[in-house]
Amino acid sequence: MSTLPSERAGFDRYAQNYDAALNEGLAVSGEDKTFFARGRIAWLAGCLKQIPFVPAVVLDYGCGTGTSIPLFYELLQVQLAIGLDVSSESLAIASERHGALGARFFRCEDFRPEEPVDLVFCNGVFHHIPPEQRGNVVQGIAAMLRPGGLFALWENNPWNPGTRYVMSKIPFDRDAITLTARETRDMVGHGGLEVLRTDYCFIFPRMLKLFRFIEPCCARLPFGAQYQVLCRKPG
Repeated sequence: MSTLPSERAGFDRYAQNYDAALNEGLAVSGEDKTFFARGRIAWLAGCLKQIPFVPAVVLDYGCGTGTSIPLFYELLQVQLAIGLDVSSESLAIASERHGALGARFFRCEDFRPEEPVDLVFCNGVFHHIPPEQRGNVVQGIAAMLRPGGLFALWENNPWNPGTRYVMSKIPFDRDAITLTARETRDMVGHGGLEVLRTDYCFIFPRMLKLFRFIEPCCARLPFGAQYQVLCRKPG
């Protein structure tokens, strides 16, 4: 099932230095990509406990080099993680790093789901998708979910000046077209998904980490560097 745009295949040329380029851009925050990856999955885990919802199979849509894969097993306790991407080079790296966990990796055009999945996770992909293609991508993701399954969509918050600065420093993000949380909610709603909640995360850089304890209280305010729109397939 091919749902990621062909333009993302250009990420093949970034695969070998993707982590270094991302960390260089994130350096202004004082943290690296692993900090943010763990923060996203930990936040999602908290949201799932509140529902409650226990996913057995999670699909990482646009998994890149697979940074989130081990965190699905550790923090969500999933039985199987599947990574999809159009970048063959990135998938090769992801498989080498995380294949021993039992994770499976596929190019989008080669993926044929045996059964619908419980949870689709997606981070920082939609700002690379041309706006006119985004609706079709949401529909493709919805088709992969079982009835009642969840879609956790993470995107960069364009209202945060730090986010815009970091993206300007990352080669593959400089020309990205960002989405506001409202645009994201409208997009998934038009795709037939029910929005459950919107949360903003990552407000304070490392130099102000003493204040991070208040971040959960501010999650509904558009201050964080990223936001999550959590939605559900009706059923």
